[in-house]
Amino acid sequence: MTQDFYKQRLTDRGIDVVIPDEENIDVVNDIIFKELCVGKIREESRKKVQDIIERLKDKGADGVILGCTEIGLLIHPSDASLPVFDTTLIHAKQAVDKALEA
Repeated sequence: MTQDFYKQRLTDRGIDVVIPDEENIDVVNDIIFKELCVGKIREESRKKVQDIIERLKDKGADGVILGCTEIGLLIHPSDASLPVFDTTLIHAKQAVDKALEA
């Protein structure tokens, strides 16, 4: 996971960014590449990501950006105690809005 893609853009707009520690980044990467990318959705992995979200909340996070297209397959807004921003859905909605303008 390269957290700098969103981090700098958010920081430039005055938003404080909290990211998982290296160990949890590795956990999320493993879930993405070893499970989600091959069509495996595991409840155990959902629990791991929920725990990571709770740790981020404890560190002061007010919301969670799902910055990888596959994460939205595993985590839904009802799975998190913080607001969830699924970048796949956000981009898809913007593309539809743009297409409908024409």
